[in-house]
Amino acid sequence: MSQNVNAEIIAIGTEILLGEITDTNSVHIAHVLRDIGINLYFMTSVGDNEQRIVDAIRIALDRADVVITCGGLGPTVDDMTRQAVATATKRGLTFHQDLLDKIAERFAGFRAQMTENNRQQAYLPDSSIVIENPVGTAPSFIVEYENKVVISLPGVPREMKFLLAERVVPFLKKRYQLDGKIIKARVLKTAGIGESLLDAEIGKTLLQQNNPTVGLAAHSGQVDVRITAKAESEAEADNMIAIVEAHIRERVGKFIFGVNNDRIEDVLVQLLNANAGTLVISETGIGEPISQRIKQVANGVYVLKNVEIYENPDALRVSLAVDSAMPIRELAEHVALTLCKQANATAAIAVVCRPELNADQADSEDGTAIAVYTPQKSRSRAYGFGGQSEMAQAWSSTWGMSMLWQLLQEQWDDR
Repeated sequence: MSQNVNAEIIAIGTEILLGEITDTNSVHIAHVLRDIGINLYFMTSVGDNEQRIVDAIRIALDRADVVITCGGLGPTVDDMTRQAVATATKRGLTFHQDLLDKIAERFAGFRAQMTENNRQQAYLPDSSIVIENPVGTAPSFIVEYENKVVISLPGVPREMKFLLAERVVPFLKKRYQLDGKIIKARVLKTAGIGESLLDAEIGKTLLQQNNPTVGLAAHSGQVDVRITAKAESEAEADNMIAIVEAHIRERVGKFIFGVNNDRIEDVLVQLLNANAGTLVISETGIGEPISQRIKQVANGVYVLKNVEIYENPDALRVSLAVDSAMPIRELAEHVALTLCKQANATAAIAVVCRPELNADQADSEDGTAIAVYTPQKSRSRAYGFGGQSEMAQAWSSTWGMSMLWQLLQEQWDDR
């Protein structure tokens, strides 16, 4: 019988906390743990400070069966993981001559000179299980402590992935009898409904159940519903997920546009093509995020009837011959309606953005406006951020396409 095992990942490195690198290692480890049925409840990042690493490991050992550290196994003075693990698990360090010999061999194979500081990589916590590293110079190790396990992996992604797959996963499966236990997830992607309303519509009974679990994650212009099941087999997990998904679709099915890796631009183009629909797009002060996303979809160019690009709202106002004082939300609504009628198109999306506006100048009514229009119905929204914000392109394009998909879906379903 498989055990219920909880894990925690500790990513070690000041460069992570400074934002100099993205911690993709923890994401990869999380996916691997999920696939073998190990629960992951915490992911921690800590800088190159020995005492803080010790504290992080001790905290993790209080709440997890398996603690996986990543990084800090190199030869330099800021590589402190070995000593921190030893301290946290109340033991010293033991020198392994055979490890140093293999490190030297590896350097010789690279035709590189091994320096004296590489010697510290051959010191591992007392009584630890050695994980030799055939793809790098940093040996890894496993420490068993009070029925818990600390596993330390190198921070170099290629080395970490190899040792995790070839050494750590087999160890975990054997120790915790994990063969056959899996965790599987399915993501339902929604548009046209906010996170709080979606939460209310799905209801507490589904959202608070234990297995499968249901969770919400809001993104720019859409909300994901993740269903996660833990089972003895993939078929059992699929069945558990299907039952919950059916209940969710009964309640909010009209807002679900796709699953897993489906993208809103793909679904919107498919919907327009299936109904012989056409689209016009106007983008001002923000580049071409929407039209480019549509054009990159297979057959996307065939639904586009017209695309207009303007440098700033003033240029748009002059082109439309409208009042120079017209607010950008009203301007976006006006251009969407006008372009749609001029082109005799099915629908329009218009974005009007102040390209000079940065985060420090944000104004709740005068940064970026988005309008979607069909002859039957329209929607619009304004944001405080402007063209210099990283959010502008993501929010405006995804919200615009999501809202248009929702309007068209409702209209064509009612026919």
